[in-house]
Amino acid sequence: MTNHLLCCDWGTSFFRLQLMDAADYRCLDEIQSPIGIADTFDNWRETGETMAREQFFRQQLSSQIELLATRSSISLTNVPIVISGMASSSIGIEQIPYATLPFALDGSQAGIRHFDAQPDFPHDMLLISGVRSEDDVMRGEETQLIGLITLLDLSGHNIADAICIFPGTHSKHLCVQNRQLVKFDTYMTGELFDLMAKRSILKDSVDPTNLSNFSRTNVQAFRQGIKQAKSSVIMNSLFKVRTNQLFDKLTKEENAFYLSGLLIGTELNHLVEDESSSLVLCGGSNLSAFYELAIDELNLTNRTLTIPTEVIDRTASVGQIRLFKNQFVNQLPHE
Repeated sequence: MTNHLLCCDWGTSFFRLQLMDAADYRCLDEIQSPIGIADTFDNWRETGETMAREQFFRQQLSSQIELLATRSSISLTNVPIVISGMASSSIGIEQIPYATLPFALDGSQAGIRHFDAQPDFPHDMLLISGVRSEDDVMRGEETQLIGLITLLDLSGHNIADAICIFPGTHSKHLCVQNRQLVKFDTYMTGELFDLMAKRSILKDSVDPTNLSNFSRTNVQAFRQGIKQAKSSVIMNSLFKVRTNQLFDKLTKEENAFYLSGLLIGTELNHLVEDESSSLVLCGGSNLSAFYELAIDELNLTNRTLTIPTEVIDRTASVGQIRLFKNQFVNQLPHE
C-alpha cells in the first residue's frame, strides 16, 4: 500500500514535479521544465489578467500533473501536492508571509497555506513560505534544509551546529545552532558571474562556454582567482580579469575559471577566520566541483562535510514530505 504525494519545487526559472512515496521518501517518477514562476507570472499578465492568478497557476500545475500521470501510468486524482520555492512569493500563486528566525528545523514554524481541492483541480495543495531575517530573505532553501536534516538523522549523522553552504545563483550560508536556523546570508555569486561574463566589459576577456573542463590549467587559473580574492578587494580584482587577457596571461577559457575563483573566493573568505564553525557543503549541482576546489584552496577541507549530489537532490522533496506530515499526519490517501 503506497502513500502517494506530489512534491513540487517551483523556482524563479525552474520547475520540478515529483511523485513520491511518503512512507519511505522514495521518488517514483518526476518531470522537469524550464517554465519557472517568473515566466508563469508573465504569461498570466499577458492574458490581460482575465483569469484569477491562483486559477491560472492551478491550470499550469494541472497540465504538468497530467504529464506526470501519463508518464508514470498512475492515476494522480486526489493526490495532495506540496509546493515550495517562489510559488509563495509576490509573483507566485499567492504571497505568504515569511517565517522568522529562529526557525526550528523540524518544520514546526514553517509558514504554510492550505488550499482545498477544487472541482477542476482535485488536489489538496500546501504552499510553503520562506524565511526572513532583519535584512535577508529566502524561499525554498529552508525546505531543503529541513529535508537535509531529516536525511542526515535517518543516516545517524546528527548536525546540531554548522554553517550549511548552498551554492547557486544566489548562494546561501545557513547558520544552524541547536537544530535551529538562527542566521543566514545571501551571496549573489552566480548572478555576478553571469553579469560579468556576459554583459560587462569583461565579456570579451572570458569564454564561459566550457566550464565543465577541469583541465590542469583551468584548475590552476581557478585557484589563482581564489588567491587573488584573499589578497585584494573585489572591485579592483575584477579588472584584473581584463588585463589577464590583454597581457596574454590566461586564455579566455582559463580566465572564466579565474573569474569564478575570484567570486567564489570572495564569498567564502570570511569562513577562514571563523575557525569554530563546522561547514556543510550542500552542492548538488554543476557548482559543487568549484566549491570543493575553493574549500581545498582555502584549507577548509578538514572542517567541511560534503553532502553527495544524490542526497542534495532529495532534500526538497523530503522536506516537503516532512512538512506535509506535520500538517496532515495519517491523512495521505491509501491506494
